[in-house]
Amino acid sequence: MTLSTEHTALVLVDVQEAFAEREAAGERRNNPGAGERIAALLAAFRTAGASVIHVRHASRAEGSRLRPERPGYAVMECAREVSGEPVLVKSVNSAFIGTDLEERLRAGGIATVTIVGATTNHCCETTTRMAGNLGFEALFVRDATWTFDMPGADGGTIPAQTIHDVTLANLSGEFARIVTAQEVIDALARR
Repeated sequence: MTLSTEHTALVLVDVQEAFAEREAAGERRNNPGAGERIAALLAAFRTAGASVIHVRHASRAEGSRLRPERPGYAVMECAREVSGEPVLVKSVNSAFIGTDLEERLRAGGIATVTIVGATTNHCCETTTRMAGNLGFEALFVRDATWTFDMPGADGGTIPAQTIHDVTLANLSGEFARIVTAQEVIDALARR
C-alpha cells in the first residue's frame, strides 16, 4: 500500500478524556495501546505534510461524560491538536452529520480517509460507513481504535474484543480496508 500525502487525511474520531474516565472507572476495553499508535500516526501525518482532521463529540445527553462543559470533553494527550488543524464538533455518531467534513475533504482533494479513535463500534464505525458510502476510500486502523464491553441484548456481557472483531468484519471490503497503524506509517514513508 502507498498513500499520497496530497490525497490522504487522518481523521481522529472522539479521542477524548471521557473514554479514559470510563476505563479508570473500571470498564474493560480492548486495544490498550491504541493511544500510542494514534500518537505515532499523528506524528507520521504531520511529518509527511498530510491532512489531519480532529473530531470531537459534544453530547446533548444529560449526565454524559462527553458534554462540552465536562472534563471528559477534552482531547486526550495522544491526540492534541496543533495550530491549523481543524477541530470539528459533532453531536451524533457520524463525523459527517452536522459538520463540514465532507466539504473539507472534497475541497482539499482528499480521496482516502484514515480513521482512528473511539469507539470502534459507534462513532468510528458510523463515520467509516458513511465515508465508504460517500465514495471515499476508508482505511480503518484496527489497532488505533477501541471499544468497551457491552451488555448483550439478551443479558450477559459481550467482550470488547468480540465487539471490535465483529465491527472489523462488518466494515471489511464493502466499507473500508482494515489496516494497522504500522501499515499506514510505512505507506506514508513510501510516498
